[in-house]
Amino acid sequence: MLQQISERIVKGSPDSVRDYLLLARLHKPTGVILYLLPGWWSFALASGRRPDLVAMLCLAVAAVLVRGAACAFNDVIDRDIDAQVARTASRPVAAGKVSIRNALLFAAAQALLALLVLLPVNVATAVIVGASFPLLVAYPYMKRIFFWPSAFLALVINVYALAGWTAVTGRLEVSATALGLYACGFFWTLIHDTIYSHQDKEYDRSIGVKSSALIFGAASKAWLLVFLALSVGSALWAGAQAPTGWAFFPLTVAAGLLLGYQIVRVDLDDPQSCWDTFKANVSFGWLVLAAAVAGIFT
Repeated sequence: MLQQISERIVKGSPDSVRDYLLLARLHKPTGVILYLLPGWWSFALASGRRPDLVAMLCLAVAAVLVRGAACAFNDVIDRDIDAQVARTASRPVAAGKVSIRNALLFAAAQALLALLVLLPVNVATAVIVGASFPLLVAYPYMKRIFFWPSAFLALVINVYALAGWTAVTGRLEVSATALGLYACGFFWTLIHDTIYSHQDKEYDRSIGVKSSALIFGAASKAWLLVFLALSVGSALWAGAQAPTGWAFFPLTVAAGLLLGYQIVRVDLDDPQSCWDTFKANVSFGWLVLAAAVAGIFT
């Protein structure tokens, strides 16, 4: 439903605006949700029974802006590669609809606005998210120089799990619970980004860029199941460190079983199956959030 609403908004926007909304990937909200949810996991466990809903909303708005900034910058760096891949050739920068200069200004404006949105929450949260910006800028280069770009991406975007914790505490400190949720998100990112990379593996192979799909090859599903065990195990460990009730644990295991089913079912040689499974990954994140909330009240 969120996907359909986002697509309608982008499609119905004026031509002069639409290319920038496409550049920010507002028509594909899955990426925002995957970035946001680890932050909300931490926020829920740190808040207890009295969450600050305004702070929670600020985290969501900032997530949209940070993701949009990252996508715009990524499209500038990857414009030549995107032009060679059928799935990405129509992106605004690769297609010449938005200039490099305007795309960079758009990325910078979104990044700055994200920090301004987070400042009313507290300075610590804005500092943590702002500190991740140089790493987000570095990410597009990783597929050229680093053998495992998904791991770098996982390190960077799950900083939001730490930001969700500081949004409640207001202190630049890392708790055991936040670290456990960071690890959960890290291994979850390895799962969904590996599935995502299988869409373009033939193009990546011919172009010469690196991806998880090319690293793991035919053994991808075995590795995905290993990452699943580590992700769920990290979440359970995080819950054991937090003042949470019994409901957190069976719901987290249920989330893992659902994600395991998706891993077994996906056809990694079918780009459409990979895309559908990538989008379906959000169900794991929502279930872990439900587990956090249920744990607070049990």
